[in-house]
Amino acid sequence: MKILLIEDDKLLRELLSKKISKCGYEIECACDGEEGLKMLQQNIPDLLLLDIIMPRKSGFEVMVEMKKYDNLKNVPIIIVSNSGQPVEIDRARQMGVKDWIVKTEFDLDEVIDKIKKIEEEKIVK
Repeated sequence: MKILLIEDDKLLRELLSKKISKCGYEIECACDGEEGLKMLQQNIPDLLLLDIIMPRKSGFEVMVEMKKYDNLKNVPIIIVSNSGQPVEIDRARQMGVKDWIVKTEFDLDEVIDKIKKIEEEKIVK
């Protein structure tokens, strides 16, 4: 399973990348929304882990752009954000986000559990 992580926090990006890689997943990383969109178009992942507040393009802007491309609009997305505001979560769910992780409240195993859940859903389809 190929995963793209778009996250501007270098430490979190490295921690997530190492953990996800150790669990046997192929992972690529982008440090902002604009770079992430380019990577999405070049190599479509099976799953996108996406921050919301980032330079150059926010996570919401990335999701809007993805909907313009038939080959990207069905890529499952898990938001990894500092914000757990209900209004943002509702907006993201309306845009098709599969799950939401609040950075200050999660551990790395939770991320892997959510990835596995998406992977199982893809197998069932």
